[in-house]
Amino acid sequence: MLPRRTGDQTAKPLGVGIIGASAERGWAKLAHVPAVQQLAGLEVAAVDSGSQAKADAAAKAFGAKASYADGKDLIRDPNVHIVTIAVKVPDHRDLVLAALTAGKHVYCEWPLGRNFAETEELAKAAQLANVHVAIGLQTRVNPALLRARELVRSGAIGRPLSARVLSTTVAFGPKVEAAMAFAEDAKNGATLVTIQGAHTIDFTIALLGPWSDLTALTTIQYPEVQVGNPPTTQARSAPDHLLVQARGGSDASVSIEVTGGRQPQEVLFRMEVTGELGDLVVGGGAVRGFQSGRLTLSLFGEPQPLEEGESALMPAEAANVAAMYAALRNDISSGTATAPDFQHAVHLAKLMDDVLASAQTGTRKKTQDWPV
Repeated sequence: MLPRRTGDQTAKPLGVGIIGASAERGWAKLAHVPAVQQLAGLEVAAVDSGSQAKADAAAKAFGAKASYADGKDLIRDPNVHIVTIAVKVPDHRDLVLAALTAGKHVYCEWPLGRNFAETEELAKAAQLANVHVAIGLQTRVNPALLRARELVRSGAIGRPLSARVLSTTVAFGPKVEAAMAFAEDAKNGATLVTIQGAHTIDFTIALLGPWSDLTALTTIQYPEVQVGNPPTTQARSAPDHLLVQARGGSDASVSIEVTGGRQPQEVLFRMEVTGELGDLVVGGGAVRGFQSGRLTLSLFGEPQPLEEGESALMPAEAANVAAMYAALRNDISSGTATAPDFQHAVHLAKLMDDVLASAQTGTRKKTQDWPV
């Protein structure tokens, strides 16, 4: 295991190696790079971008000390202490296992694996490796969620009675970028249900507690899609719309709609929680999905101040991700385990299997309790 940093802020920063960093586009450029660059105690030590030319360009753009065409070479770099995996889901498994074998800490984007079995395999490997890992469910550390949870737990709205959630994304609509064509095949583990649906469900559970049962309905609103440019027409096989009804903590009823193909001018994200004493509303988000933007909070119709800490001045795409890196950094330093880890990913992956099973069979599914 890598040595832990001390609390001394003058100590050498932890080197972050980002697999999937491109100078041209992508989530790593928008979120991971600015988050690492602007957090104390971290630095972009190395980047991988699929080819040496692209990696060199990314290193120059992001100020990285090293660049690699192969992610496994980045993992072997002694200056890399945290390996960030920000590539397509089908590539997660081999890279995560390589990083864990090398004794590196890991930040992996959600979904962790293509399916439950792969997710469970990686979680077990992380436990055996005895390193710190974080799964990219960054809204778990969103300031609006944390404050809303404090208010709910303090009894500010009384006993929660119900929650209504609308969660949208511009993705999974009638037009599909070539880079996202792989997500049209559910076997690759990156669908509207497993990405936007899982982020939304995880957020709801974080606020109101685990579910005891659920009923789900999945539909395909865009049966034919245009992929790439120039476009080719193909049939969509994975759902692009999800409805879930569930029984949450204190028997509160929860209804969730998750939909793809929404335009920027439409409502992005809204969660209304009704309690015996009044309402609490979380809203905002971003066109890519609420997990990639800032959120607001109101109580009884009054806006609530939020404490953003180190991420206050960061771009919206980077703010939640930065909070995750801060949690992982602090866990490495102090030996704590506050960041959502791979075991958390296992629980969520199992729940998402329950969601899909309910949708396929048309039956209500009992769910297993899991840590909030």
